[in-house]
This record gives sequence, C-alpha cells and structure tokens, in this order.
Amino acid sequence: MNPAEVAQSALPLTSSDLSIFGLFWSAHIIVKAVMLGLLIASIWVWAIAIDKTVLYARTRHAMDRFEKTFWSGQSLEELYRTLSARPSHSMAALFVAAMREWKRSFETQARSFAGLQMRIEKVMEVTIAREVERLERRLLVLATVGSAGPFIGLFGTVWGIMTSFQSIAASKNTSLAVVAPGIAEALFATAIGLVAAIPATIFYNKFASEVNKQAQRLEGFADEFSAILSRQIDERA
Repeated sequence: MNPAEVAQSALPLTSSDLSIFGLFWSAHIIVKAVMLGLLIASIWVWAIAIDKTVLYARTRHAMDRFEKTFWSGQSLEELYRTLSARPSHSMAALFVAAMREWKRSFETQARSFAGLQMRIEKVMEVTIAREVERLERRLLVLATVGSAGPFIGLFGTVWGIMTSFQSIAASKNTSLAVVAPGIAEALFATAIGLVAAIPATIFYNKFASEVNKQAQRLEGFADEFSAILSRQIDERA
C-alpha cells in the first residue's frame, strides 16, 4: 500500500477523533469538568437572557400604559384603588407607595403636613431602589460568566496541553498525528469558554443599559409625582 492510500485510509479515523464529541470523550477528566461547567454556564446565560428580555419588554410596555392612564386626567384616588391591591410593575409600585404614605399621613396625626413631602420622597427613593434591585437580579451571573469564562476555559486548555505533552513524552512520538488531537481537545475548552463568555458580556451590557434607562424613567416620574403632591400639600396646608 503506497503512502497516499495509507493517508486516505486514516482520514475517517482522524476526522472522527477530532469531532466535537470525540474531543470531549478523549479529554482528561479535569478538562471534561471544565467543559461541562462552561456548557452549563452558557445554558444559564441564555436562560437569563430570555427571562430578562421578556421582563424588560413587559415592564416597558406596562410603564407606557400606566403613564398614559396617569396623565389622562383620571382621579389619583381611583387609580390608587385600582392598583393598591397588587401593583403589577415598577412604576405602579412607586405610585402606590407614595399614595399609601400620602393617605396614611392624612388618616393619622390630625392631618399634620409636617415632613410629609420629605416622607413621600423617601418612600419613593426606597421603592425605586427596591425595583432597580429586582430588575438587576441575576445580572451578576452574566458579569461573572463574561469575565471568568475565558480564564476557566484557558485553565482547561493549559491542563489539557500539559496532559498531551505528558502523553507525547511517554509515547516518544512527536508526529503531527499524535500531537494534533491532544492540542485540539485542549483548545476546545477555550472555545467553549469564549462561547459562554461572549454572549454573557453582550447581554450584561445590554441589560445594564436597559436597567439604567428604566431607573431614570422611574426617577423622572417620581420627581413629577412629587411636584404634584407638593402642590396639593401647599393647597391643603
């Protein structure tokens, strides 16, 4: 059999050995653990991304509907009765918290207005902080995967290359056919790390920007609503 026929007959075996599953099953146990961990992290990243995309879109549309209702001229008392049982989104929760403090101040302390404006603003600040914290939940996972994923994959690659070199030394064979599979399976860990880290970084930046926009929108509404309540306090004082 001539050398060309030998190379041709060896091709399917090499291709099989260098497939994705072949690289995984032939990898060292430590490298396998790194690959599995990164794969789980990647799935988690996409699950968080889908959940946050739906949440932010729903919150944004709910804010649009609420602002349209709020500025339509509907009575604040009527709007409060509608939303007080269960605020369905951030801006409604902010409105209900401020109105609850407003009504509590009128129902007690003999209709005292002392410090009412400050109390309402404080309640709205706490509510905004709570809602922003809810919107930011699990974004730390995206930041962690985005920053640590490549390094974890690199650790798997370094470990795999060390194991590959040990096998080469033991076999005393430095031909490309012997070296290539070990190097390929080692680099595969870095590839999985990048597959997990790149979407995580993109989603984190996108969602952090979205949270910032919604937080600014809540703060803007809080300022406008605080001005409305301040005028009413002045009228009743």
